[in-house]
Amino acid sequence: MTNVIAPQQIKIGLWRCLKAGVSPEFPEQGTPQGGVVSPLLANIALNGIEDIHPSVRYADDMVFFLKPRDNAEKILERIQQFLAKRGMNISAEKTKITRATAGFDFLGWHFKVQENGKFRCTPSEENYEKLRKKAKAIVNNSALATTAKAKKLSPIIRGWRKYHRYCKMDGSRFSLWHLSYATFKMFLKDKNKGKNEATKLANQAFPAVPYSENKFVMVKGKKSPYDGDLLYWSQRNSSLYNGHTTKALKRQGYKCGHCGHYLDGNEKVHLHHIDGNHDNWKPKNLLAVHESCHDYIHMGKRPKV
Repeated sequence: MTNVIAPQQIKIGLWRCLKAGVSPEFPEQGTPQGGVVSPLLANIALNGIEDIHPSVRYADDMVFFLKPRDNAEKILERIQQFLAKRGMNISAEKTKITRATAGFDFLGWHFKVQENGKFRCTPSEENYEKLRKKAKAIVNNSALATTAKAKKLSPIIRGWRKYHRYCKMDGSRFSLWHLSYATFKMFLKDKNKGKNEATKLANQAFPAVPYSENKFVMVKGKKSPYDGDLLYWSQRNSSLYNGHTTKALKRQGYKCGHCGHYLDGNEKVHLHHIDGNHDNWKPKNLLAVHESCHDYIHMGKRPKV
């Protein structure tokens, strides 16, 4: 049985979020910037702004695309009028009008149209520096053992590379060659680790992730994760995986091999070895399942204490 939340209940929930405040001591301060409900409130407040001019938006971050004959001042005026009705203003400090050939940053990426007309996307300077500082802080942390450093770096580097997997990632900078080599040299200083062990740990800390520049697939038309087309979103979600997992998803019609529900992206997909032998990679022995289903399967196989 599926419980459906009525629109009125959602409105009440949002109203309570707004009234709750930052803390019981200062209830009048409202919702904190960067809070979990902040993007939702931004989407509600800015709903309809996309009708003013062709644009892309992520919560309150927005880019308008102007053609040479478009009047930037008039478009800004219309945006200001839209915001004024909602008690908001344009931030002069954050608003920038620039040519696509000069490039601009958006959501951690740097977009630019080259003189030859080719579109190019790379990680932004700020985004790269944040990663570098985070990695450096872990590597230089004397309280962590070398193995712990590699283990802590691995998900950070993998996540960063996956986020930028449709960017231009070759070259020593964005391939993280300098960063990985500096990490290797630090690992090499560990007297308990030889060159081979240091190399192995450096490779563990900087896992390879395949990238394909500009090979992203646009969401069709006005598709939404809430439109009920579970097959479409399950197929799209399968592109996040590769190798045996992708093949298993296709064989199973993008449904969980345990519960039978679609693997639509609301949960991670795990690859289950039916016979328990993780060296057996035959297709018949592999099952794509929800993360929670995988936990449930192994819960029943744990020895009783």
